[in-house]
Amino acid sequence: MSPTKTTQKSTKSTVTGKSSKGFSAEEKAAMRERAKELKAAATRAEEAEACLASIAQMREQDRAVAKRVHALITEAAPDIAPKTWYGMPAYAKDGKTICFFRPSEKFNTRYSTLGFNDAANLDEGNFWPTDFAILKLSAADEARIAALVKKAVS
Repeated sequence: MSPTKTTQKSTKSTVTGKSSKGFSAEEKAAMRERAKELKAAATRAEEAEACLASIAQMREQDRAVAKRVHALITEAAPDIAPKTWYGMPAYAKDGKTICFFRPSEKFNTRYSTLGFNDAANLDEGNFWPTDFAILKLSAADEARIAALVKKAVS
């Protein structure tokens, strides 16, 4: 045997008297899955914080609307994951961005928009809107946003 090569010795349990070479393949797979879950949870929390930070950095008018849109989206679809997308608040399902809030200051437009990507289930025949201009929100607008988000994630 070469000096650089090592071998793994089995250890004998003093309780059972059986040899052990460490964790079973199933145990190793379970540990890998748990590590993925922990990493995803940490990443999801970081992404949610980044989403809220992007809202906090907006001008007052955009910030007020973005905060309300954020609340509406997360209430309508509790499993949706807040994140940022091109620096804008966005919301994903199964890793795909479903919708996003584009503040008016992003491209110096006169209104903010709530946009939906192709992963959103909003199809209605051959022609349907995917972006909605927002100057301010009424109760009817809020109800429409909630309904759109519920449909988008369905």
